[in-house]
Amino acid sequence: MATYPKSLKDLIECFKKLPSIGEKSAERMAFATMNMDEGEIEFFAQSLLNVKNNIKKCQKCGNLTEAEYCEICNDNSRNSQILCVVESSKNVILFEKIGSYTGRYHVLDGLISPLDGITPNDINIKKLYERVEKEEIKEIIVAVKPSIEGETTALYISKMFENSPILVSKIAHGVPLGTDMEYIDSLTLEMALEDRKKISEEK
Repeated sequence: MATYPKSLKDLIECFKKLPSIGEKSAERMAFATMNMDEGEIEFFAQSLLNVKNNIKKCQKCGNLTEAEYCEICNDNSRNSQILCVVESSKNVILFEKIGSYTGRYHVLDGLISPLDGITPNDINIKKLYERVEKEEIKEIIVAVKPSIEGETTALYISKMFENSPILVSKIAHGVPLGTDMEYIDSLTLEMALEDRKKISEEK
């Protein structure tokens, strides 16, 4: 039976490693790549290497950056007294696209999920506590997906600061339970941010 040349098969296998990409989609992407001119191919290949070699976590908030600190942490015009706590760097981009939030962020890189063996020690919660200790934080907005894991994480964070004067709030959700943040439209997300609910007691 005839098969693709090895170089093409290898490229197809590479594309199949991407999320939601099956055999047929990988084949189409591989053939499309072959039709690129040499300059496009070189840029494509260099971009892959740049992402692998240059992208790292912001030393302060955990967002993606090519420097020690991300652009948001370096922006002195942002409100440094409000932290929006999100699950991943993709969620930072979601809020930034809205354009109405002017505070800073803290990326957890996951959510607490005892059933999956993910504890607070497995995500970026310790650094959140350290930031609050060092910075003049007045409010923490927990902006994670409406799921059991999200609720567990929000509750844990509220308990962390229950004896402090910091207000811990949670965004309102006008979406079904279990929906990933990246699938929420910008208007719903903006309203959820504006209508956030307190989950900590007044001090």
